[in-house]
Amino acid sequence: MKRITLIISIIILILATTFTKNSTKKIDKEIFNLREDIRFLTDQYEFVLLDYNFLSSPKKLHEYQKNYFENELIPIDIQNVNQIEFNDKEIVIKKLVENSEN
Repeated sequence: MKRITLIISIIILILATTFTKNSTKKIDKEIFNLREDIRFLTDQYEFVLLDYNFLSSPKKLHEYQKNYFENELIPIDIQNVNQIEFNDKEIVIKKLVENSEN
């Protein structure tokens, strides 16, 4: 009777260990995937923040222009910017911004 109890308890322990290992392996995979997603999103966030800081700060851009480009960059009126389209053998020039005073 003691042998049967010992064998049954060993089998139960082996099954419990196997179940625990499989559960732990699944949880480890989920944790790894979540960490990779977080790492990817963090990288994207840093790039978006960098873009936002550069594009949203005219003072910084003006400062960089003075430091690095000196007189190479000049301001342009947005109403003078045009779009060029090539249709078959014809070139069409469209204004990107219409004059709001008209």
